Amino acid sequence: MIARRSRALIASIRQDGDRDRGAVVFWVVPIMAGLIALTGLVVDGGNALAARERAADLSDQAARAGADALSPLALHDADPGDLTADPSAARAAVLRVLTPAGITDPTVTIQGDSVTVTVTVHEDTQILSIIGVNELSGTATSTATALHGTTAGGTG
Repeated sequence: MIARRSRALIASIRQDGDRDRGAVVFWVVPIMAGLIALTGLVVDGGNALAARERAADLSDQAARAGADALSPLALHDADPGDLTADPSAARAAVLRVLTPAGITDPTVTIQGDSVTVTVTVHEDTQILSIIGVNELSGTATSTATALHGTTAGGTG
């Protein structure tokens, strides 16, 4: 008697279970797609922020190097306030900083004693490439000015 009831209970569970077979797929697939997209945004979004910071760092360094490439004529001038950057030397100094970092196409603008450098850093995606986003980039612009003397008064 107990064995017959057990078999009947198992048979009814099997029949009820057959009706629900595959229903979990309708929940798992969208949830997994959402989790992969969220992971991609976190990982590759962090890489995009890092690319922007790297671009800012490189543009700062390159602009300073360019502003330090002063014109020899300006160095011999009686007025130290007339410092100017030597355009060809400034561009060469900018490229000496950026070329080892893999940046070959910076925008360099030289106006008197100021050098402005715009740099774009490209990063390959790690997860978002699944949906066709293969590259993210960060761009930064920095300006450096050649200074003479001190900028703060006082004795010391």
